[in-house]
Amino acid sequence: MSAVDPPVRGVLFDLDGTLADTAPDLGGALNELLERYGRDLLPLERLRPVASSGARGMLGEGFGITPADPYYEELREEYYQLYESRLCRDTRLFDGIDELIATLDARAIPWGIVTNKVTRFAMPLVAQLPALASARCLVCGDTYDRPKPYPDPLIGAASQLALPPAELIYVGDDERDMQAARAAGMPGVVARYGYLGLDAAPPEEWPAAHHIETPGALLHLFDCQRRRIHRQ
Repeated sequence: MSAVDPPVRGVLFDLDGTLADTAPDLGGALNELLERYGRDLLPLERLRPVASSGARGMLGEGFGITPADPYYEELREEYYQLYESRLCRDTRLFDGIDELIATLDARAIPWGIVTNKVTRFAMPLVAQLPALASARCLVCGDTYDRPKPYPDPLIGAASQLALPPAELIYVGDDERDMQAARAAGMPGVVARYGYLGLDAAPPEEWPAAHHIETPGALLHLFDCQRRRIHRQ
């Protein structure tokens, strides 16, 4: 990884598939719903790639329906109720996230969360993950009229951190994360350890500035920047 220009002064993170492995609870809620309707349960390995798409991804994989289906809204609310009841039962931060956040805090690097997860679930979930308590902002999927891939949530988060978008990076595991970052004028970093979705385009073709294989690799960006400034 090389340093980006202008200097990076803060970080924004996606939530599902980037900070937290929420797939076990998202998938667990789907399997409860499948069982309710007498359908075969699905293995987590099959559900993990669509976890970043939330209810839309889960219901699409489990029931083969889209938001255009006449029964989608009713089924989604059933799914939401089941998910809400097990919001943080098996969800965990990805390995290395605790250390990454602690280091950012120790270096006084401001950071925040921008997720398409709606406030109903995002706020209580983050509250149950103590390592995320130092987030300077939490922008949810319903905070603005247009969620990712539109840039509105990232631009709003940058305003909350009192930094220009170009001085922040956005870390995410889905193509729409990188599209939103590009549209916001913010370098995007692909979390290759995350879900990565089932999009037609592989991550290598996403409009990203960098790719990281582990959370800790993000710190290399700041280390490269510090060495560059020291040499100037």
